[in-house]
Amino acid sequence: MKKKLEYVWPLIGLAAVVFSFWLLYKELKGISANEVWDSVTNISMHRWILCALSTLVAYGALAWYDRIALLHLGRKISWAVVSLVSFTTYALSHNIGASVLSGAMVRFRAYGSMGLSLAEIGVLIALCSFTFAFGTILLGGLVLVGEPEVLLRLIDAPIWLIRLAGFGLLALVALYMLGSWREFKPLKIGKFAVYYPRLPIATRQLFAAPLELLGAAAIIYFALPEAGNPGYFVVLGVFLASFSLALISHAPGGLGVLEFVFMNAMASDHLSQSDILAALLVFRLLYLIVPLAFAIIVVILFERSRLSKTLSPDVTGTDENTQNDKVA
Repeated sequence: MKKKLEYVWPLIGLAAVVFSFWLLYKELKGISANEVWDSVTNISMHRWILCALSTLVAYGALAWYDRIALLHLGRKISWAVVSLVSFTTYALSHNIGASVLSGAMVRFRAYGSMGLSLAEIGVLIALCSFTFAFGTILLGGLVLVGEPEVLLRLIDAPIWLIRLAGFGLLALVALYMLGSWREFKPLKIGKFAVYYPRLPIATRQLFAAPLELLGAAAIIYFALPEAGNPGYFVVLGVFLASFSLALISHAPGGLGVLEFVFMNAMASDHLSQSDILAALLVFRLLYLIVPLAFAIIVVILFERSRLSKTLSPDVTGTDENTQNDKVA
């Protein structure tokens, strides 16, 4: 049964990709490749630089996720090492899909070589995943309260109900911070217990959690043309919905799912579909493809160094045995 379940999520991800591409084809069949290319080339160098800086902000925040988790564990590892491990982890997991599983493999290899136990790495992965979810809830609540019309792009609901949902999300954030401050007892679900982190850790999460999403959304915002641009807050809200659905779909890199949801949500704005698609291509290039290329190089170099360390004692031992045989 367990082996059968291992194929479920990949199949769901594949189905999501195929279905999303079919929907996208129906949506975009009237757009030519030349139109999209023209939209990409119309992005000024200034805005390309802003897109690149936004990417750095996003991946810098992801490194902060790992740093916070290590502080929670009482482990000290240099920022440079943490940043490299975090960058490689997320660059691979964002592209492969099933981020918890694919990211876990990199962290187990990297942090395991630095002395962290399996239990510690498990806590680190869980806390990083929670930090991301925490940021999504926090930003989602702010968007629904401050710009409830964003959700009307996806569903038909009363404004008051959307704002109420936003306040509900913000209440969850406040409850979490209160529990950390007052040191509430752990929340127990069966045999599973959720412990509130110390207030300094939760405070760091409060700032780090939304930063990655703010940076990622900014890539698309700066890649969109200024004329007809609905504003950063709207782009952020649409991105949160699109990115969340893409993650839930388990499609590799949210391929097709992100584009379909985002383009449909932005259809009411004075932007051409080619401009929106061009912005999403810039996002995929800077946030997914370029980091993936660097991450693969890092993994190859890391595994090569680990292999060299593994083989070096054997080589030394062989040389010593050879010399002993000659002396005899």
